[in-house]
Amino acid sequence: MRVNPVLDQIGSHAITAIQDRARHLREAGRPLVDFSIGDPREPTPAFIPEALKRAVPRVSQYPTVMGLSALRRAIAGYIGRRFGVEVDPDTQVLPTTGSKESIFSTALAFVDRERGDGVVWPTPGYPIYERGARLAGAVPLPVCLPDDFLFRASDVPDRSWEQARMLWLNSPHNPAGVVTPLDELARFRERAQRHDVLLCSDECYVDLYDGDPPASLLTVGGTEGVLVYLSLSKRSGMTGYRSGAIVGDERAIAVLKSLRTGTGTAPPEFTQAAAIAAWNDDAHVEQRRNLFRRKREIVSQGFAALGYPTIGSEAGLYIWLKVKDDVAMTERLLEHGVVVSPGRVFGPGGEGHVRLALVPNLDECEQAIDVVRTCLGEV
Repeated sequence: MRVNPVLDQIGSHAITAIQDRARHLREAGRPLVDFSIGDPREPTPAFIPEALKRAVPRVSQYPTVMGLSALRRAIAGYIGRRFGVEVDPDTQVLPTTGSKESIFSTALAFVDRERGDGVVWPTPGYPIYERGARLAGAVPLPVCLPDDFLFRASDVPDRSWEQARMLWLNSPHNPAGVVTPLDELARFRERAQRHDVLLCSDECYVDLYDGDPPASLLTVGGTEGVLVYLSLSKRSGMTGYRSGAIVGDERAIAVLKSLRTGTGTAPPEFTQAAAIAAWNDDAHVEQRRNLFRRKREIVSQGFAALGYPTIGSEAGLYIWLKVKDDVAMTERLLEHGVVVSPGRVFGPGGEGHVRLALVPNLDECEQAIDVVRTCLGEV
């Protein structure tokens, strides 16, 4: 069967192989503590599924692409409380079925492959930036991050700025957990405006932090030429609800609305009702933030005591550890029942690191550190 050759070039998601091995071990009766996928297992706060249940209709009908006005207002309200920025819920907010599909599909709306448009993204990073760019026919323009894993505007070569149609930011960063400071966001904004580059900022982890709240690109010079991607998955424990949003430049939002109208991509209204409840409440987010802070302390301190320092890991959902051989470390830990992700699956520059997603509960985190103390002396 003939297929798009790009699918062969990008292959399947590299973490899939790790998950397959872990599943076989689990089916064989091996107990595992799984840090590999960013899918927290704490119960979703009860008021959220209750809102969903109340909204399930007797007659199911198609949702509109722009979603419920109450949801757009709730998202705009969150933006105002969290970042002190006012956005128009009617023209600058677009509900999505999670952030992954919206990140993937954005390049389809803005890349002109015949013109040779490029897409810039940091590596190591979230694989969807590359996948969306390549399947849209963009020229790939990855930028390998320095040792501190902070993406800087000066890291992007001049020729890439000139060729780029889009550039992806990610703060807090997946996998390294580094937060981009406000002055660096401003530098990206200035360069992007100079070269007419659409600046896309993945801020799905912006509400999970230990110290000062991470800034948003929305706070730097307004929304012109800017799109920010948000998600309820980690903020509210709603990974399975597939609920997110794009906020920013009203012209770009109109283009994305047109794309999504053509594909029929829109979140169901009953999940929108759950999202309204989640965006309107901040108390549950503080509780989740405190929980992940405690997990971060247990895991990072446990590995540090064994001589494996964290890099970045200041916010978001992940611990990023420096090791000698990320594949050997991953395999050794898996043999002892601890599942992690080797850094190289996140792209060039990830070698020599492993990522741990803070999804096991507190007891499992403690248990995993006990296992690690036993096995790492043999690595």
